[in-house]
Amino acid sequence: MLSVLRLKNFVLMEELELTLEPGLNVLTGETGAGKSIVVGALGVVLGGRASADHVRPGAEEAEVEALFDLGDLDAERAPAIGRLTAAGIVTGSELAVRRVISSTGRSRAYLNGRLCTTSELASLAPELADIASQHESVQLTDPATHLEHLDRFAKLEDARSELGRLVAELEAILSSIEELRSLERSRGEREAFLRFQLQSIQDVSPRAGEVDELQAERKKLRHIERLLELVRRATARLDAEGGLCDELARVASDLRAASELDDSLEPLARSVDACWTELRDTASQCARYAESSEVDPSRLPQVEERLYKLEGLLRQHGPTLEELLAAQARLERDLADITGAESRLAAEEASLEKRIPATRERALALSAQRKKAAERLGLAISAELHELGMGGARVAVEVEPIPTREAASTLSIEGARLGRSGIDRVEFLIAPNKGAPPKPLRKIASGGELSRALLALKRVLADRGSVGLYVFDEVDTGVGGAVAERIGAAIADVAKHHQVLCITHLAPIAAFGDAHFVVTKSSDKGTTTSSVERVDGDGRIHEVARMMAGAKVTGSVVAAAKEMIEGARGRWKVAKKKKG
Repeated sequence: MLSVLRLKNFVLMEELELTLEPGLNVLTGETGAGKSIVVGALGVVLGGRASADHVRPGAEEAEVEALFDLGDLDAERAPAIGRLTAAGIVTGSELAVRRVISSTGRSRAYLNGRLCTTSELASLAPELADIASQHESVQLTDPATHLEHLDRFAKLEDARSELGRLVAELEAILSSIEELRSLERSRGEREAFLRFQLQSIQDVSPRAGEVDELQAERKKLRHIERLLELVRRATARLDAEGGLCDELARVASDLRAASELDDSLEPLARSVDACWTELRDTASQCARYAESSEVDPSRLPQVEERLYKLEGLLRQHGPTLEELLAAQARLERDLADITGAESRLAAEEASLEKRIPATRERALALSAQRKKAAERLGLAISAELHELGMGGARVAVEVEPIPTREAASTLSIEGARLGRSGIDRVEFLIAPNKGAPPKPLRKIASGGELSRALLALKRVLADRGSVGLYVFDEVDTGVGGAVAERIGAAIADVAKHHQVLCITHLAPIAAFGDAHFVVTKSSDKGTTTSSVERVDGDGRIHEVARMMAGAKVTGSVVAAAKEMIEGARGRWKVAKKKKG
């Protein structure tokens, strides 16, 4: 459950710390006071979209923190919590979630003080809170959401997930088959083209580093005469009679003789000896270089031709030799793929045929379970609607096969298209009055009826998950009087098993609250601020009276409000006693 919700500079809230109680927490206030800000903050802290609009005017950043008591949630009942525990993020019975939003719209998220991603927060949301709002009642008219509700009611999520895995494997095989068939259709032309490209490279047979070697050799061959002239001249200056080596030998001899007279000159003599030895080696190497560099007149044209062929390939597959060699390897693989496509196609088709029966069996079994559960769900929602003042309403849950897009679709079962959720299309139908045929919820339900249908569905599904907090955001829209009282009793009934936060503008619903919070808005020096205060005793009675009468609250209205609260409390105790 949610223990504490803290806001700072969030929309109109300068600072707020809301401590919620177990059971039913009601949040009331005049229209526009900012009641839905609390729900918005809860959505943001659980991974919802954050924007600069969430930052209070004049502030640099907004902050939302929520402290959840995880109670007895474990990895089996709450997989996301289990993953966080395994990662060392959750180490106890509490989870602190924090979201900081800058005035630029960027945000940071934290789980128990550790940075996390928004997607990690969003994965936690279904296991921490279930938020029902007017917007969600509109979503209830979308048949795309109905399959999820039915599977949750029938506890078929695991079966659907396993079927989804099998279908995903079939889709991957089908995709591979289609690629291989496409390859087969263009095999001849494609194979000829690949062989031509590969042969053009193999005819040249390039090797790593060859271009640099050839360019260096071409440079040498183009200037060989000048090169040999310079080397021979250097050799002569070094090694000819009276050359540098002879002069250095005389210097070395003089220093050796001098060192016999003064020992301190010995290092200098050795140094000159070493220079003389190194210079003699250099002269010898130059002589050998000049003697060995015989010029083959045909070599330069050969090098030029080789470079011309390599450069032509580099223009097609380069610009580097490494890329050319990589292209050769790729062409060899592509050619091997084409030549082996037929055998791989046969293997993939065999694999598809082998997998289809098991997938078909699971899809049909899931569909049969859904059809059985659909009747029970329709009766359960109808019973709840009766309790909520729609005694003549009847809900039917229609389970129909999904029509195939193609008559001969491979992924089809008994004329129904097979997807990752199965072969079924689910839609809620409602007959608001006795004797009327049920029609799609989206076509005939009013706003008030949708809100009650949503509440009925939440009550039916209340024990189908590990969620600790239920949030009802003005699901009482469009109702009043005795119906409002019944909705309040229904929400209070949910609060016997789950913590509930209910945002309402109806006194009969607020009267059922275990804890009552009031949102007010004030202006000071051009700045508007919303605040939340818990009310008890007379304060609560006066708030309920305001909700009943508006701005003019008389003594009789206060008395009626007190009676309403006591009556709601009495009905709650009677209902609890009967249930116990």
